Amino acid sequence: MKRIGIIGSGPIGSGIARLAIAAGYEVLIANSRGPQSLTELINELGPQARAGEVREAITFGDIPVLAVPLSAYPNLPIDALAGKTILSTGNYYPYRDGRIEQLDSLSVTTAEYEQELLPNTKIVKAFNNIVAHHIPNLTNSQPRTALALAGDDKDALPSVAVIVNELGFDTVEAGTLAESWSFEPETGAYTPIYAADAQGFAKDYLADSGTPVTADQLRTILANSHRADVAARQF
Repeated sequence: MKRIGIIGSGPIGSGIARLAIAAGYEVLIANSRGPQSLTELINELGPQARAGEVREAITFGDIPVLAVPLSAYPNLPIDALAGKTILSTGNYYPYRDGRIEQLDSLSVTTAEYEQELLPNTKIVKAFNNIVAHHIPNLTNSQPRTALALAGDDKDALPSVAVIVNELGFDTVEAGTLAESWSFEPETGAYTPIYAADAQGFAKDYLADSGTPVTADQLRTILANSHRADVAARQF
């Protein structure tokens, strides 16, 4: 059985865990509060899932999923992550992460900042431009929904693409980590592109069921994306 470790048990991490189990993966989930805090989630996920420590999640499969806030990165075991390809789902939200000068000034993208914090790893960005409840709604949709990927390592990108595809989505390579701004918050390729009703999504995004975005559509959206004024970002 294929295995995947997931660090972070919030809506994105647990959502990916559900897709992975449906796709035949064995899943190990870890968070900062410890395995005992995951009992309810593990019971829901069933026998293919178990809770563990962060180091266990890192080594459980070939490519760990990182679904934690930027503020949690300094507490990650950098030694255990060294040499790993990482599927990173994170975004920069000042209300949660505090103001980060490198990101506000646009000197680096969020993915590049993550790469600086986690040296000797291969960051691939994915699942950061779709809201959590659209993930189960759009997996294996007809037509098939595509997600953007970005990364600097030419071997890591296709390896992550295989996982995303097995979880039920097509993929579109959006470039390097420096180019990953094209699907960060408030850009043209961020979450509203998957909304079934744009006006309704703006009023109450949780009530929106989502609509498929094909790979060709996503390529066009990415090509026309605009870089957000990160310093002005408010939530």
